[in-house]
This record gives sequence, C-alpha cells and structure tokens, in this order.
Amino acid sequence: MSAGTIVRAPDGSPVTLGEIGQRVLLVNPRVRAWDVALAPGESQPWHLHHNPYVVLCLETSPCRMDWLDGSPPRFLSERVGGVVYRPVSPVHMLTNHGDANYRNRIVELLDLGEEASGVPDPVGPPAEPATDGLDPELVFADDDVRVWGVEVAPGARHEWRAGNLPVVVVGLSDPDRDGVHYLAPGERHVLAADGPTPHAFRLVELAYLDGKPA
Repeated sequence: MSAGTIVRAPDGSPVTLGEIGQRVLLVNPRVRAWDVALAPGESQPWHLHHNPYVVLCLETSPCRMDWLDGSPPRFLSERVGGVVYRPVSPVHMLTNHGDANYRNRIVELLDLGEEASGVPDPVGPPAEPATDGLDPELVFADDDVRVWGVEVAPGARHEWRAGNLPVVVVGLSDPDRDGVHYLAPGERHVLAADGPTPHAFRLVELAYLDGKPA
C-alpha cells in the first residue's frame, strides 16, 4: 500500500495514505532517505512503511503516534542526535504536540523490505572505517544497522572512508542537514565544520551485509 492507496478505518470511512516524508534526499537500490519536518500542531498524514527504517532526530518536540487500527497512541520524546530503528508497522500518523519544530531523517533499508532490488551486495574486503583523526562513538548497534556519531570542531575538516560496508552519512547541523551521502565500501567523504560552531554527523552502516561475500 503506497501513497495514494485508499484504506478503511475501523469505522469503515476511507483513508488515503500519504508519503512517509516530505522530501526524498537520497535514493538508490539500497536505501532511501527522507526529510520529515513538522511545525507545532502539524501532522504527518496516515502512512505505511514497506521497509525497516532508521530515524535520526535533528530537532525535537513532543510527538504523538496514532494508529489507524485504533491501538493506543504512542507518545514520543526524542533527543537531538537520537537513533530509533523500526521494523515495518501498521498504518499510523505522527503529530507534533509540542511548541517547537520537530525534524528527522528517515533512512529506509530497501534490501530488508518489500522493495529489495536483488542487486549484488556491495561488500568490500574486510576493512575498518578510516576516521582521519575523528573519535567516532557507537550510538546504536543492531544486527541490521550500526550508527556512529562524530563531531567536527569549528574550522576542521576530516575525511571518513567507509570500510567493507556501505555507509549513509547524515548531517545533523546546518548547513549539512540537506546533505545525505551514500558511501560504497572504500569510498570517501569529507566531514567539515566551516563555520564558527561544531558540526555533528551520524553515519549509518549497513551491518546486515556483514559477512557476505564481495
């Protein structure tokens, strides 16, 4: 059931599903990254996830998740830089119930959901990521994904090289928020903080590919 599909609420009324985010920032056969931004009182429409996904919080405000099947709502209080990993789930909607803006990045793992492409796994020979002087922090670990956090000091520039697994690079700070980058094994990307403040990044490593042949 994709955007535009009409489903039925428990009372029989028709509901048209929307997209899971407002803008697609990156898409390839493995991942799709979305921007989700909600002003106070604004709601994301009823929608359905077809693929497991990672949520990375950029701006926080109390939110409420409602379920079309009438299940009790879930109240959310995320922190900036926080990571949530979710499987596919029933039709739901998200509403910003606070007085500040809410914003996140959703990274869908297409290989693990209904949109698996069947393309060969882009896994390189065993290698650790090269961090160029950074001190990465493992902020989330699961059999499917590992998420690393790094902070770049004002005026500094560091090169991150992916190890044997693909990585999705997500900037949490302006002006990097719209910059979502996919690194195949061995590819490099410069993490920079060209202004007067430090910049934070999250690097989503596709751990489910670990141990598969090149």
